[in-house]
Amino acid sequence: MSNKSSRTIWIAAALIDDGAGRLLLVRKAGTEWFMQAGGKIEDGETPVSALRRELDEEIGLTLVDGDARHLGCYSSPAANEPDHTVEAEIFHVRMRYTPATRSEIEEAVWVDHVTAAGMPLAPLTRDYILPLSRTL
Repeated sequence: MSNKSSRTIWIAAALIDDGAGRLLLVRKAGTEWFMQAGGKIEDGETPVSALRRELDEEIGLTLVDGDARHLGCYSSPAANEPDHTVEAEIFHVRMRYTPATRSEIEEAVWVDHVTAAGMPLAPLTRDYILPLSRTL
């Protein structure tokens, strides 16, 4: 068996849409890839508690019970950490919101699917989030 566990990053991320065909994508400082807001699940955290913490830290979004619906767990190459895989617990959040870029987030943008498809996207976003978002 390979040393997968040390190369796997367990994250919680939000597929945030506005109900009008736009997705919220973020880009971390010093990187080129756009992705979902979210981040690493720390020891002792549930995926939803990690999601709440990360969304508040990254874009100033406070979730209340019922705001996030679990869509599943998806595995993909990590965008910013070579030779690593992300195991992502993905949650759907539908709301109109003006994000505040905080923490390591340099840019947060609302984009439609056509615009998103032409952007540099993290593998998880390109391979799973965009197709999934079209079904919601």
